[in-house]
Amino acid sequence: MPNSSSGSRIVFLGTGTSEGVPRVSCLTRTDRVCKVCTDAIKPGSPNRRRNTSLLIQRQLGDGQTNNIVIDVGKFFYESAIQWFPEYSVSTIDALVITHSHADAIGGMDDLRDWTNNAQDSLPIYLREVDLQNIESLFYYLVDRNRQTGGGGVAKLVFQTIDRSPFVIDGLEFIPLPVQHGRTHEIFGYRFGPVSYVSDASEISDATAELIVGSELLILDALRPARTHGTHFTVEEAVEQVRRLRPQRTLLTDATHDIDHNEVNSDLAKLRDSEGLDIQYAFDGMEVAVDF
Repeated sequence: MPNSSSGSRIVFLGTGTSEGVPRVSCLTRTDRVCKVCTDAIKPGSPNRRRNTSLLIQRQLGDGQTNNIVIDVGKFFYESAIQWFPEYSVSTIDALVITHSHADAIGGMDDLRDWTNNAQDSLPIYLREVDLQNIESLFYYLVDRNRQTGGGGVAKLVFQTIDRSPFVIDGLEFIPLPVQHGRTHEIFGYRFGPVSYVSDASEISDATAELIVGSELLILDALRPARTHGTHFTVEEAVEQVRRLRPQRTLLTDATHDIDHNEVNSDLAKLRDSEGLDIQYAFDGMEVAVDF
């Protein structure tokens, strides 16, 4: 990925699975030591992983900064505390949802901070099925007349999408339908030179055609070897990279089975043997992008 002359970037707000890393149960066990979770509690460890989420930060021609977030999971508040001040994210211009599992929408209540204190409202782009699920979980966010108590709730403007491309502040998003398990379809997205597929177990030929030619592919890779059913393993993700041939791939959505430095060392060998540039991302990782 070439360095951006515009100062635009993507930032990984989280790169972990639903449980996050470290697992509390690993830290409290006395019968064995989990190497990754023990390392993850150290300051600055790349094994510390919050729910998978992405910040798209663009420098616009008028000198303004545009911030678009993909997914706000259960650890979103913690991610925002650490990374938003570092990247001067004072407002969220839009939120894009991939699906309505807890690791993608569990932090929606925390959006009240922005609409109560930093901006009037927040547009959210999502499928109708995900809006329906959010309404069942966060009914007061969809219908603010149903809120109870003081303190206020987030002022969210829901924009339903389908498989058609849509534009947010001049940036086109192309939905990438993928299977997240045999019976559940979710959306990844292609925007500019980047394709983002955070949760997947299968990519159809039609979706693959939309991904081919990406400079950067961000791809789900839960853990090595042991199949899961709703996520790619590392090995399955590598097979997808061989199929899709992006210039560069960053893996995400990892469990505590992934030791960041060790696995990346193994993946680096694929560059020499097959010309595949594949590494795991880490929380807070910044990549310059020309949008």
